[in-house]
Amino acid sequence: MTATVYLPDSLEGVRAVSGRLRAGGTDLTELRHKGLAEGPVIDLRDVPDLDTLTAVEGGGLRIGAKVRIARLAADPAVVTGWGGVAAAAGGLATPQIRARASLAGSLLQEVRCWYFRSPEFVCLKKGGPTCYARTGDAVFHSVVDRGPCIAPHPSTLAAALWAYDAQVVVNGHPRSVPELLGDGTDPRRTHAVQPGEVVEAVTLPPPVPGEQAAYFRAIHRARAEWPLVECVVRVGLDADGAIDHLVLALGGVANRPLRFDAAGEACVGLRPDDPKVDDVLANLVGTTPGLDQSAYKALLVPGTVRQTLDMALAGPVVPGAADGGAR
Repeated sequence: MTATVYLPDSLEGVRAVSGRLRAGGTDLTELRHKGLAEGPVIDLRDVPDLDTLTAVEGGGLRIGAKVRIARLAADPAVVTGWGGVAAAAGGLATPQIRARASLAGSLLQEVRCWYFRSPEFVCLKKGGPTCYARTGDAVFHSVVDRGPCIAPHPSTLAAALWAYDAQVVVNGHPRSVPELLGDGTDPRRTHAVQPGEVVEAVTLPPPVPGEQAAYFRAIHRARAEWPLVECVVRVGLDADGAIDHLVLALGGVANRPLRFDAAGEACVGLRPDDPKVDDVLANLVGTTPGLDQSAYKALLVPGTVRQTLDMALAGPVVPGAADGGAR
C-alpha cells in the first residue's frame, strides 16, 4: 500500500500535518513492513537545522535530532568531552545502521520483542490482553520488572544520554531522558512523546574536566547484536586516586534504562580497586520472581559494570582549563 509522504521544510510545517515522523527510517520501515505502523509519513529531510552540532554557551553541546549515529560516534568534540556518548553511539547496531539512523530515531525506536514484532500476536503493547513474553520465550527480556511489558528498552543512547544528564528538546522545551521515556507503566508506550510533538535536539551539559568515561555491552555473539546488558560509566578521581564521583547507567535489563546514583555515591572516597566497590556492584540488580529465563542477566551485571569502569579508568581524561579547557 502506497503511503502519503509529506516533505515539510520547517518545524511549523511538521506540526501542521499528521503522520509518523521519519528521519533515518531504519525502524519505521520495518514497522510498516510488519503492519505495525501505517498512514502518512512526515519525512524530515527538508527541515533545516536538525542535523547540526552546535556549541552552547558555557561549554555544552546541542545535537540536532537528525544527526546520524555514526557522526555522533566520530565527532571530535563528542569524543573528547562526552566520551561515553560517543562510545555508545559507536557500539550500537551495525555500521550500515549507524550511517543512516538518527539521534532522535534511536531514542524513540520501538522494542525488539518478537511477540510485538510478530503479526501473529496481539500483545499488551499492541492493545492486547497479555504480555506473551511473561509466559513464553523471554530469554533476552528484562530481569528487572518495571511494568507490564518486559521487553528491554531498545535505545542504547537513552542510557548514555541519561548518564550525562542530557536534556531532550521537544517542541522547544527541555525534558530529561526519564521524562522523555515515561515510567514504563503504560505497556503501549515506549516513550512519552505525544502526537504533534517533535524531538528537535539533545543538549549536553559542559564536560567535567578530569573525568573519564566508557561504554561496554555484553552480547551473545560477536557482531550486530542487541545487548544482554550494557553499561555507561562516568568516573572522576581525586588527587589521592579515590573516586570523586561515579555515574552508572544500565540498559538491556528493564523496560527503561536504569541509573544507580545511590551505588555511585556509595563508592565515593573508595579507590577503584577497593573490594568494597565490587561489593556495591554485586548488588546493583537482583533477580525478579517470574522472570526466570532472564535471571542470568543479573549475574552479568557486576562483571559488565566492572569492565566498563576499568575501561573508563584506562581511557583518556577530559581536558581541563590547564590544558586548553573543555569545549
